[in-house]
Amino acid sequence: MPFVQLSNISLAFGARDLIKSATLTLSDGSRAALAGANGAGKSTLMKIAVGLMQPDSGEVTVTKGARVSYLPQTLVLSGEQTVWEEAETSFSHIESLLKKQEALGHQLEDANLEPKAMQRLLEEFDAITTHVEESGYYRRKERISEVLTGLGFASKDFEKPVNELSGGWQMRLALAKILLEDPDIMLLDEPTNYLDLEARTWLEGFLQVYRGGVLLVSHDRYFLDVTINEVYELFNGKLTRYPGTYSQYETRRAQELEQLFDAWERQQEEIQHIEDFVRRFRYKESKASQVQSRIKMLEKIVPIEIPEGMKHIHFSFPPAPHSGKITVRIEKVSKAYGELHVLEDLSLEIERGCKMAFVGPNGAGKSTLMRLIAGIDSNYEGKITLGSGVQIGYFAQDSAEHMNSDNTVEEEAASVCPQQLKSKLRNLLGAFLFRGDDVEKPVSVLSGGERSRLALLKLLLNPANLLILDEPTNHLDLTSKDVLLEALKAFEGTVLFVSHDRGFIEDLADRILELEIGTTPRLYLGNYSYYREKKEALAAGLVPGASEVVAGADTGVQPKLALTEKTVLPNGANPSEDGSTTGSGTGTGSGSWEDEKAKKAQIRRLKKREADITERLAALSAEKHRLEDAMALPANYTDGAKARKLLKDIEAIEEEMAQLNNEWLEVAEALSNAEVL
Repeated sequence: MPFVQLSNISLAFGARDLIKSATLTLSDGSRAALAGANGAGKSTLMKIAVGLMQPDSGEVTVTKGARVSYLPQTLVLSGEQTVWEEAETSFSHIESLLKKQEALGHQLEDANLEPKAMQRLLEEFDAITTHVEESGYYRRKERISEVLTGLGFASKDFEKPVNELSGGWQMRLALAKILLEDPDIMLLDEPTNYLDLEARTWLEGFLQVYRGGVLLVSHDRYFLDVTINEVYELFNGKLTRYPGTYSQYETRRAQELEQLFDAWERQQEEIQHIEDFVRRFRYKESKASQVQSRIKMLEKIVPIEIPEGMKHIHFSFPPAPHSGKITVRIEKVSKAYGELHVLEDLSLEIERGCKMAFVGPNGAGKSTLMRLIAGIDSNYEGKITLGSGVQIGYFAQDSAEHMNSDNTVEEEAASVCPQQLKSKLRNLLGAFLFRGDDVEKPVSVLSGGERSRLALLKLLLNPANLLILDEPTNHLDLTSKDVLLEALKAFEGTVLFVSHDRGFIEDLADRILELEIGTTPRLYLGNYSYYREKKEALAAGLVPGASEVVAGADTGVQPKLALTEKTVLPNGANPSEDGSTTGSGTGTGSGSWEDEKAKKAQIRRLKKREADITERLAALSAEKHRLEDAMALPANYTDGAKARKLLKDIEAIEEEMAQLNNEWLEVAEALSNAEVL
């Protein structure tokens, strides 16, 4: 059985022991994640495993003939080959085997071969035949097309020269090549960094049926949860194995870290107490022996170390300035790049306080729509109007790259810092983990994660009530993502965002705008799980078609976003020009004009209450779905306190839904009686 084994691996850089006696085994079927703070040595350990770096001590063992492939975080593919030709090089090892097999065939034609030699050659020939057949070499065209398409390449991209691809698409191609190689062991360092949701979902499915072993480094919690069953963590140089999903590892690790931080605080108190004694009595002759005793005690204390990467960012967005109820009004907006129409006749109102995620495949117009709303691109048809008092904060995918490389971290932040915050800039930089000498680092030497943190800080420095965030989580580690998520959840303004991190979308979005070229945009009134559920129901024909969907009802979907389009509402009512709802029936009253007027007023009140109940039930249903999904997460159901809180919240929602359903029956009956009188 092919395997890779690291035994007692140690490596130091100068005085720092990066890896201490690490042991790890990967074999067929291994599904492991490599975790640890930024700078802990994860990428270094992977490079040691594939022979790109040599450890100071320890041993790396790879079974004879085992093929091990490694995807680094960054890679530049050069040459004039097309995407397809580059993908085909993944089968070069098979072509070498075929040449060897051909040579064996010529040897077997020798009539003077001894029986033993012939038997050996026949066995080798048959082994190569079996290996080639199992590799999929003879259907490689189908496999190449399947993998490239799964990772987001369109068929028209297959003939593009590799050197014309962006860095992100080159990384997708590098990943495709490794998957096509079908190695025995794959080591993938941040394979999801440049993948959209659709490509990530496809990769999840690929890894779930892949026969070999996998070691992953990723900052996508959901991706790890559905692909791995064990976690190796590098912490202070030591490698520790945790069986189970990534969420289960986090739950257990959080308990351990809480104990570690408690021990660190107690140790700090003890050190402080001893140092106070030494300072107080250092020059008192009568206390000399006790002072020396305390100094020796200090020297014997083995300090508990908390890695810098485990210290959390602590921040919140400035209070959102007041704005009108409607934040953005989009009217019949169309945008094309040559013959490609990415947006067509789109109309939409975005209300204050919503958290809306834009989803859809690459090229569907998500980033384009964000640039239009942010005012970065004014070359479009239609009209986009910002509400009263709206102030925009915009984070683009490449915001982290558009910085002055010659500036220091502090200078780059100061370049956009309002005068009133200049005195607090060092504290803000510290909150984003730029501490001490880090603020003097040139921007040019920052890692991707550090650049993203700095770009987010620059966004934070100017108060806004509409945040437009295009891939804000790119290059952030899980801790930084979690802190950003909590800050955005607490933000009282409006958030429009694109993210390829499913967990991030799930926890933040309260509505989903689905964009796809050639189809009508759809707005789903719920979180990401709700969107997936309703999308599947639509595909299966289990909910009404696009022209029949009730806005805000329990279908949770508004497929037609045009402001002027007729939208079907409960009881046959229709929206009037000013947005109010008018009934389809007419009065038959035999009483006085005042009685008729009172009856119509009562009907309007009942219809309004009925609509309010329907809308509230839809919102409660979506929230219940979200809580039930959260309840299914191991990190929640394995934590008694979290589980009890979720159950209590679900019970409260069910109780309110029951009360509303009873009230709805009463209102419906009263409305029916009023309309026939």
